[in-house]
Amino acid sequence: METRLSIKSWAEEDRPREKLLQKGKHSLSDAELLAILIGSGNAEETAVELARKILAHSNHSLYTLGKMNASELMKFKGIGEAKAITIVAALELARRRKETPEAELEKISSSTDVASLFQNRLGDLNHEEFWVVYLNRSNKILNKQQLSSGGMSGTVVDPRMIFKSALDYKAQAIILCHNHPSGTAKPSEADIRLTKNMVEAGKVLEISVLDHIIITQQGFFSFADEGMM
Repeated sequence: METRLSIKSWAEEDRPREKLLQKGKHSLSDAELLAILIGSGNAEETAVELARKILAHSNHSLYTLGKMNASELMKFKGIGEAKAITIVAALELARRRKETPEAELEKISSSTDVASLFQNRLGDLNHEEFWVVYLNRSNKILNKQQLSSGGMSGTVVDPRMIFKSALDYKAQAIILCHNHPSGTAKPSEADIRLTKNMVEAGKVLEISVLDHIIITQQGFFSFADEGMM
């Protein structure tokens, strides 16, 4: 008699959940993704085998599968009400995603735009935080990331981490931003030195450092506006 191996006995890199974490969602087949939703199989089939059977019944068409209701899914051994509802809900979310227009990325046109992004977040803090805004070729925001948080007088920033993230986001430009809890917007020597180093490093990587904004409770300072870039 042939012994059936459960998914838990598979090599870790072959288990759907572990495979997704290690190799990313795009590495999984439709059956493996469906198996994650199912969670477990039945006495004769693993979750992946059961998922393959369900897909075969749908002619391997996610469109056809998406039209199935919970009652139809529950006809498969091992698919109870909870699993059927999970599958229906996931496929309905996928359908709604296709109908939802992608949100328009926010565009940065001036130092005031950047200050507006961070004034409420940073203006009243009693410690320093350093943030980076990552932009595409059209100066639209790809992401905002906090790089560090420190004390009253400063925070440590690693330029290598900034540019690593910029490459990960495929950013064409970045804007630096941090706050001065002291209330003085004037840049320190360390601020000036960091900005200069970042601009030079950006030239090598062909990633423009457009500005460095210092936020205070009352206002902001822009290196670009002051001709210091």
